[in-house]
Amino acid sequence: MSEVDYAPAFAPFFGFAGCAAALTLSCAGAGIGTAKSGIGIAGIGTFKPELIMKSLIPVIMSGILAVYGLVVAVLIAGGLNPSKPYTLFNGFMHLACGLCVGFASLAAGYCIGIVGDEGVRKLMLEARLFVGVVLILIFAEVLGLYGMIISLILNTRGSG
Repeated sequence: MSEVDYAPAFAPFFGFAGCAAALTLSCAGAGIGTAKSGIGIAGIGTFKPELIMKSLIPVIMSGILAVYGLVVAVLIAGGLNPSKPYTLFNGFMHLACGLCVGFASLAAGYCIGIVGDEGVRKLMLEARLFVGVVLILIFAEVLGLYGMIISLILNTRGSG
């Protein structure tokens, strides 16, 4: 097989699709986490306004998920160089990178949203739950981080 067979003209499509998947799915996860946590924060704001600042932790952690997708999307876009041949292997590798971080961040955002909503509402009733809620939020955030780590490993394998 010739080099042209390994680098067809449509191969960059998969790289761009991976870039788009990383950013859109990660931002969707961040949006879901922020929206669901925000519902809980708005619910307790009328009863205990002093807890609002402590309740912003899930919203901040949800925003970090979008940064994971942004980092991977920038790395994928950096690998899309028109001056050298872009193989199907690299295209599928970049697609896998984007889907990996995207779906992991989407799942983490959903988890953070549910825990943030319920945790903030229960925090209003019992202040001692704060440490437990934060620990569960950290474990949920790590799911997105795992997706980014796997994407970075895949990206280095594809560019090597």
